[in-house]
Amino acid sequence: MTSLHTNDSTPPTRLMKRWILPADATDAAELVLDETPVPVPGPGEVRIRVRAISMNYRDQLILKGPFGRLPEQDLVPLSDVAGEIDAVGPQVKGWSVGDRVTNLHVLGWSDGRPPVAMGLGLGALHEDGVLAEYVVLPARRIMRAPANLDHSEAATLPVAALTAWNALYGDHPITADSTVLIIGSGGVALSALQFARAAGARVYATVRTNAAGEDLVRFGAAGYVNSMTQHDWGDAIYALSGGVDKVVDSVGVSILAQALAALAPGGEVATLGLFDAAGGPLDGYALLSKQARIRGVAVGSEAMHRDLVRHVDTHDIHPVIDRRIGFLDAPAAYTAQTAGGLFGKVVIELD
Repeated sequence: MTSLHTNDSTPPTRLMKRWILPADATDAAELVLDETPVPVPGPGEVRIRVRAISMNYRDQLILKGPFGRLPEQDLVPLSDVAGEIDAVGPQVKGWSVGDRVTNLHVLGWSDGRPPVAMGLGLGALHEDGVLAEYVVLPARRIMRAPANLDHSEAATLPVAALTAWNALYGDHPITADSTVLIIGSGGVALSALQFARAAGARVYATVRTNAAGEDLVRFGAAGYVNSMTQHDWGDAIYALSGGVDKVVDSVGVSILAQALAALAPGGEVATLGLFDAAGGPLDGYALLSKQARIRGVAVGSEAMHRDLVRHVDTHDIHPVIDRRIGFLDAPAAYTAQTAGGLFGKVVIELD
């Protein structure tokens, strides 16, 4: 009897894990862990072996929808990734296997004014995100990670840190003589505190508990006001600081009246918060008499990101991480982020 043998030399398909947010899901418990072939980079693309993914509050808005969601479309969520390039597609120059990188949040915003259609970043609308073991991105959508950071720290840069950088330096940049006000102790606020202190500026804060205020003072803040016990906290900040040159508003336009009260003449409110975009009555007299500026801030350009990396590297700044959660427990990261009492970022880590 003759035995027939096949000699199939085709290598087995490599599989990876990723998390899917189903089209009709509005709760992190509904995320689905999926297996799919490892993607192959095409022309102009690189593949990143994911090491860490940072959570942002915009991810909670996308989870709940309709912000950032398209009807009847499943989505790989989250936007901020750090890892190493493990494959380089054709026509890619300047990048090599092993390079440590993060993503750029906005594709096509190199410098200057933002593009008319910025989009909402990865993990929103028609763009799958990075909650996976491998991701493929255009080479023009990545940035070198600072040499002084581990992967989890680097993963906090593309949205939170870059937004803080834009607020401080995107227009009317702060100097060593500046005074800055931050709101709370989230990722943007803490990044702004670190960047401003490294530049020599004084930083004050509003908080909702005295314990959080004391934490910020130990972290370098010059003082704080508890906005829960001090209704007119803008006036209180003005009295404490002598007036601030920059307010990094990570809440939203509803606090503009208080932020204007805290400003020194000629100061700026950089408003970036999505918690309350509805607004309220604005004190036109304060706006005019102080000749103040109110500027909307949404992440930043590639040039800003490059300056941010240089600043972090030069001053050996390490982003604050409240907790690190394993990839297989990714839904727990959503819960942790909304539990309250965070001091810094929530990061999902992969082995």
